[in-house]
Amino acid sequence: MAPDAASAAYPDFHRRSLAERDAFWAEQARLVDWHTPPQRICNYDRPPFARWFEGGTTNLCHNAIDRHLPGRAQQTALIAVSSETDTERSYTFAELHAEVQRMAATLRTLGVERGDRVLIYMPMVAEAAFAMLACARIGALHSVVFGGFASGALASRIDDAEPVAIVSADAGSRGGKVVPYKPLLDEALRLARHRPRAVLLVDRGLAPMDWQDGRDHDWAALRARHLDAQVDCEWLESTHPSYTLYTSGTTGRPKGVQRDTGGYAVALAASMRHIFGVGAGSGVFFATSDIGWVVGHSYIVYGPLIAGMATVMYEGLPIRPDAGVWWRIVEGHRVTHMFSAPTAVRVLKKQDPEWLQRYDLSSLKALWLAGEPLDAPTAQWIGDALGVPIVDNYWQTETGWPILTLANGVEPQAPRAGSPGKAMYGYDVKLLDQATGEELTAPGQKGVLAIEGPLPPGCMQTVWRDDERFVQTYWNSIPGRLIYSTFDWGIRDEDGYYFILGRTDDVINVAGHRLGTREIEETIAAHPQVAEVAVVGVADALKGQVALAFAVARDAAAVADDAGRRRLEGEVMQLVDQRLGAVARPARVHFVALLPKTRSGKLLRRALQAVAERRDPGDLTTMEDPAALQQVRDLIAPEG
Repeated sequence: MAPDAASAAYPDFHRRSLAERDAFWAEQARLVDWHTPPQRICNYDRPPFARWFEGGTTNLCHNAIDRHLPGRAQQTALIAVSSETDTERSYTFAELHAEVQRMAATLRTLGVERGDRVLIYMPMVAEAAFAMLACARIGALHSVVFGGFASGALASRIDDAEPVAIVSADAGSRGGKVVPYKPLLDEALRLARHRPRAVLLVDRGLAPMDWQDGRDHDWAALRARHLDAQVDCEWLESTHPSYTLYTSGTTGRPKGVQRDTGGYAVALAASMRHIFGVGAGSGVFFATSDIGWVVGHSYIVYGPLIAGMATVMYEGLPIRPDAGVWWRIVEGHRVTHMFSAPTAVRVLKKQDPEWLQRYDLSSLKALWLAGEPLDAPTAQWIGDALGVPIVDNYWQTETGWPILTLANGVEPQAPRAGSPGKAMYGYDVKLLDQATGEELTAPGQKGVLAIEGPLPPGCMQTVWRDDERFVQTYWNSIPGRLIYSTFDWGIRDEDGYYFILGRTDDVINVAGHRLGTREIEETIAAHPQVAEVAVVGVADALKGQVALAFAVARDAAAVADDAGRRRLEGEVMQLVDQRLGAVARPARVHFVALLPKTRSGKLLRRALQAVAERRDPGDLTTMEDPAALQQVRDLIAPEG
């Protein structure tokens, strides 16, 4: 089937993507420009490492900008809106092309070359997108770190990525409060072992900065020197890494998800057509995420631009200055496709519904939601309010684009309450028995959601500089099977709709942000008054999950009264803020005399989580001391 003929029913479309894999993906590869056509579609000679479109050379920046210039140079490409600074600026494809070349020339002046890394620690401003696209243009790998991360977390990522340069800003702003970035960056560079050659700074005039001579450079001054810069795209091997993006794991050390170039370009181009149902010049895409997360990479910066659409880059909250701010953007820019998270919708649900009736939202065709499970009441409320389809989807930083959703660009399908949808083309999704590896095929059977290799284009190549960790973390968790585990429980109904039931590992999902409980535990355990700690994710109506910590104090007398407990809890919260950032802060830190463990010493985190959620903790015959869980029950009961 030609890539522009979406007439086949979806089951056959999905079947072809697996049974006729190379032919199917060769067709999808025609959706992007190649300098040299691919010679081999999929090399899976060394499982689980897949090499897509070998021999082909291309460039993400070319596909996002340059190829649109002949026909759409004056079409809007990027719309940067900040409700924090009350500013707005739109860039045509021609203007974006010029700005990205200026940034690319600046990076080269600072010593960045093909294959080097550039760490980007930025608020949601247009210059952040310029930096990402400039890196892609010259063949450097960008590593974007969410601007809310504290110095310790930033330092660990600097040491792992070893960037030649860092692009940052004086400050961001959230809820009207200025968040100075430069002091956080300076402290991270003091803590880090690696020293970058240069720091490029965007001065927004929000906070004063201490400049370090010889290292720190002003973007405005360097941009002025490169106003007429012409920087050609580097034609990169399809398998050349495009970026790394760090995601928390079950150990304190972050994992650098490494993405390729050609496979990612094809995956995004295909998803824009088959999942979102768009074509070049067909509308405006508004993803409310942040570039520090994978949604920001795939569906703020690269995906919409590759498709030839305008994309909105928003700095601000959904309810500031009021609960109508997003809908003003939809009306003002005639947004056609919107992508957000259930958490944000739950926040809006608490506001006056009149805000949704005040604006003309007739341009909007659908709202996609991802990040944590979407409950039926939330989906029903926003669907009724907007009068458009609400499409759930499920994926991971590691996959780069949806695993489960509805490919309405292929065949319109009805959403099903509580389900993110069906397996997407290219994904050979299975439910497996966690203990035996047996495939579960009957409707309603609960198993681990897993994906048979090879992973489709656009998914992670490996863990940055750690192939062994890639294999051991993702592919060796199911007995007797070399298969990718999502570490989520799921069930499937008779029509192929999947339902996600929760995590099988120790990663929790707070408002769409994946956080490693072990990373939080290690931070709390660093407090001199904490002897032992367990962190679990607990269901939360607003955020999906929140972190809850249970700690044993070294000196029981220090937490013998309410004042002592509040004081130590405050110190622990402050420590997490400093090292990991506020996003990782537990909702509460409860102090207990002992933690529930098995006789072999293994922490019973699942039992802790169940009690905290007021559920039956199940079989506790292996528990060393039942009194440990009773303490937790006594702590939780007064709060409920």
